[in-house]
Amino acid sequence: MQIKYIGSTWGIELSALEGTLRKLRDAGFAGVEMGVPPEEKGRRELRGLLDDLGLDLVAQQWTAGSSPLDHAKSFEEQYRRGVSMRPLLVNSHTGKDYFSLQENMLIFRRAVELEEEMGVPIAHETHRGRALFSTLATSSLLEAVPQMRLTADFSHWCVVHESLLEDQRAHLDRAIERTIHIHARVGHPEGPQVADPRAPEWKNAVDVHLRWWSQIIEARRRSGVLTITPEFGPPDYMPTLPFTRQPVADLWGVVLFMKELLQTKLQ
Repeated sequence: MQIKYIGSTWGIELSALEGTLRKLRDAGFAGVEMGVPPEEKGRRELRGLLDDLGLDLVAQQWTAGSSPLDHAKSFEEQYRRGVSMRPLLVNSHTGKDYFSLQENMLIFRRAVELEEEMGVPIAHETHRGRALFSTLATSSLLEAVPQMRLTADFSHWCVVHESLLEDQRAHLDRAIERTIHIHARVGHPEGPQVADPRAPEWKNAVDVHLRWWSQIIEARRRSGVLTITPEFGPPDYMPTLPFTRQPVADLWGVVLFMKELLQTKLQ
């Protein structure tokens, strides 16, 4: 199995898209994870830069609307646009945490139909505020929609369940088996992002996440490719100093540290 490390543009954008993509390429990332431009001109520019720089694409999308039907339509519109860019996969923030199981199922089942039609893998992200906000909600949807697959960002679950998920083994195992993409951010029981994963006080949280990611790799061992995005966020995701709002760590340095740590620890 090949592991491809994908760089997120979140928080590290330069003034020009080309500069951002070159920054990721020069740092050793095999691809970029980002939203697909809604306008055709922007998509042409992005596709040309990806081809010139030899970068893969993980297309991000975020469903929106006031009803489950709106979210299903939003999903389809963005997915078709993303597929036109020839991505490795589409990573989706899907549904809402306040929709019922049946309402979210409408969206996920439409996603399955579209994936079968167009052939580009869809990974639904475990994320606060979305249908997959908790371990139980995710397990219920995985059972109801057996074809769906996940982006594992378990840092969100640490906050939702105010723990490092020590008592969530069955739900974790189910999610791990269905994961095809990883967002490698380290969370903790009081937040979705540790201040700096290099700091010794966060070693336990880092080690717990590394074990989860290793288990995903083992579950995917027979697959062709696993994509991993070391994704840490800028303020206000990253803690800041009072009054100045200065970030407590250098975001780009954290991202590079995580990439190097993962390349060392996850084989």
